[in-house]
Amino acid sequence: MSSSDDGGYVHDPAAFDADAADEQDDEPADERDEPPHPATVDREFDWRGWILIGVLCFAFLVAPTAIYLVPPGAEGYRFALLILPLAPALLLAITAVWATTRP
Repeated sequence: MSSSDDGGYVHDPAAFDADAADEQDDEPADERDEPPHPATVDREFDWRGWILIGVLCFAFLVAPTAIYLVPPGAEGYRFALLILPLAPALLLAITAVWATTRP
């Protein structure tokens, strides 16, 4: 089957672009599926931002200090090296996504 065969589909980019332009002209600008520009949205640093700051302090201050203070011969040394870095990383990732995705 070749592209000149009338029995199959032949993509014509010019016709596709013309159809898309006609459809957009029919819709008012308010009804298009375009997200608002970030500069036009009223966002301020609220409680979500403070929770994110708290998690950052935990991830960069509390967890490393706890890892540093657990001596190598202690019972929880393996826990300190494996779990203490993992928990703040997961908590920080989840909180960062939660704090930045809002309507």
